[in-house]
Amino acid sequence: MALRNPELADLVANATRKAFVAIVDLCLDEKVDALLISGDLYDGDQTSMKTAGFIAAQLRRLDEAGIRTFGIRGNHDAMSRITAELVFPDSVTFFKGSAGAISLPGQTGRRDVVIHGISFPRPHALESLLPKFKPPVDGAINIGLLHTSLAGAEGHDRYAPCNVADLAAAGFDYWALGHVHKRQVHLDKPAIVMPGIPQGRDINESGAKSVSLVTVNDDGTVQIEEHRTSTAQFERVTVDLTGVEDWPDAMRAIGRKLAAECEVAASDHLIARIRLTGATPLSWRLRRDTEMLLAEAEQQAAIIGKTWIEKVSSDCSEPLGAAIDSASAVAELSQLISSDVLKSDAYRLQASEIVTELRGALPRELHRIFGEDEAGFEKAVAQLTRDGALDVIAHLHEADREPRA
Repeated sequence: MALRNPELADLVANATRKAFVAIVDLCLDEKVDALLISGDLYDGDQTSMKTAGFIAAQLRRLDEAGIRTFGIRGNHDAMSRITAELVFPDSVTFFKGSAGAISLPGQTGRRDVVIHGISFPRPHALESLLPKFKPPVDGAINIGLLHTSLAGAEGHDRYAPCNVADLAAAGFDYWALGHVHKRQVHLDKPAIVMPGIPQGRDINESGAKSVSLVTVNDDGTVQIEEHRTSTAQFERVTVDLTGVEDWPDAMRAIGRKLAAECEVAASDHLIARIRLTGATPLSWRLRRDTEMLLAEAEQQAAIIGKTWIEKVSSDCSEPLGAAIDSASAVAELSQLISSDVLKSDAYRLQASEIVTELRGALPRELHRIFGEDEAGFEKAVAQLTRDGALDVIAHLHEADREPRA
């Protein structure tokens, strides 16, 4: 989603790079043996060689410290036109489309470590890649890199499906997974971890993001520590304005809630999507004066510092007993919209066609703002039509309240 605030847009645009720098810094500080990348180093439509140069430069920092990098290519990597053009240091190994296994000799008296992996040769892998892996090496500690949706995950296409039980039965000591953007430790022994992404890019990737620092012991046990890497985190923030009657009081309530959220945020910056709720006489004005509302919320965020507003919306309602005069034209129109227009199949179909056309005009990576699947799309259309209707009523309602000459 495009961000109207240029400073915020710049912050989000640079946050992913800063997260990658933080990962490399962590590797250097902890003097790790290797960095493992389980796919999708960049989006499939990435064509910037400047980005490729940045990635290569960061991996050279590891190379200079004697730290190896092992990675696999996921569905986005397989789509990218610059994948074949990336030139990495010799210490960087990306597994091919056929299974590979690379042994890292252990120190005297310690077990060897074998890194296994297989890349997506094409953007889609509809069948499990697990049967294609080489068998675990006896006597060694075996680590597998796999880009997979597992049994399926909300908001993610189904790629290289398999289940946790199959991974656990494969005889590996640690599975470093990729593809699903939300962190989850699926199993402790053997360790099966989906680390998620190191930096959220929009409101659907909310919360602080991190990577896993993994210690593998000679007995095969695995210790996993989560380390935050996100510079900024998106959060949905709900502000209850029940009983608030004055605009300044409403803005102060927003400021207090933002300050409380900022206090507990793990990342340096908080990017908030604010939703106003509750019964208040300000309900129609909050929906009508959206530009002023956003500007005031941004001012509250600026006072706090390192706090940003991605969007503000209002679901507030009129207090009980303060509804629109049932005899007014606005009341009649409101009732007509609610009972007839919004429930009309023809209206919903036309709205879907308009949103479909709009979605088609946007870059592919923005399509998900209208839902991840058909059900999500229909929900988005319903929300847009409802909000649009309420916006119209809000403007008419305020006009109806203005004194007539």
